[in-house]
Amino acid sequence: MSDIFNLVRGNSPLLVSMPHSGESLGPYTERMTDAAHKLTDTDWHLPKLYAFLADMDVTVIAANHSRYVIDLNRDPSGKSLYPGQNVTELCPTTTFPEEQIYLDGEKPSDEECAERVETYWNPYHSQIEEELARLKAKHGYALLWDAHSIASEVPRFFEGKLPDFNLGTNSGASCDAQLGEELLKIAERFENYTAVLNGRFKGGFITRKYGQPEKGIHAVQLELSQITYMDEQYPFSYLNDKAFAVQPCIEDLIKTMLRFKP
Repeated sequence: MSDIFNLVRGNSPLLVSMPHSGESLGPYTERMTDAAHKLTDTDWHLPKLYAFLADMDVTVIAANHSRYVIDLNRDPSGKSLYPGQNVTELCPTTTFPEEQIYLDGEKPSDEECAERVETYWNPYHSQIEEELARLKAKHGYALLWDAHSIASEVPRFFEGKLPDFNLGTNSGASCDAQLGEELLKIAERFENYTAVLNGRFKGGFITRKYGQPEKGIHAVQLELSQITYMDEQYPFSYLNDKAFAVQPCIEDLIKTMLRFKP
């Protein structure tokens, strides 16, 4: 087992990626502020929320380190996914509420960021590539579900309250267009939740890089509002009743992915 990520291999065509669920600050913890230690921007509890995957024979890769160490869903060149909008860096220096992550004089240099790419980013992405190649060789195609969650209100990134289910397919470029529309229809059947396709979140680097339907790889991102399953205030507790209510919708979305045949 890698200390960079946890990997569970399945035999179905689907790989589920959780790049922001890690909580370790690694060797950098003493250089970070109290605000950073709260890990506010973590995609909290996703392995627990997606625990039903254990019965679906899918492959799951989940990062062990916090996005404050390095953001595995960013272009390593630093190129913005959303030009003109406020975004965090490859090695973030502020939290979503714009608190400082590092103590004075402790921000990582360009050289250190490059080292973190080598240590954390490259192994995670190499494993994604390996698993997608394995699944494509087995089935003739591969599917990727990039699992995320975010607070329902983050003024830095969007106005007002976010929809509950934010599906992203890079505006239809990362998967078969019919698949994206079918996923939206599934989410909309659950009347207690709101859903959107390619709204504020169209898919991050992972969805955009690996989603190549013309090559038989179909990728979708779900940015789930955290209000649907947890307490959005520190210490960010998992709320069993809320989670139990929202899990059937997530599970139906995953089943829809698995039924898809390009």
